[in-house]
Amino acid sequence: LNPGERCASTSNRNFEGRQGRGGRTHLVSPAMAAAAAVTGHFADIRNIK
Repeated sequence: LNPGERCASTSNRNFEGRQGRGGRTHLVSPAMAAAAAVTGHFADIRNIK
């Protein structure tokens, strides 16, 4: 990740700088990761039909 970018990850091996210096990794469930992949942004999976 570039500085300031964010990503959704299902990996429990998260530590600062793991996916790029200055990037932000959000630990999410598999369903949330799928919703983010489909919509292109973080989305409330309760609203995905």
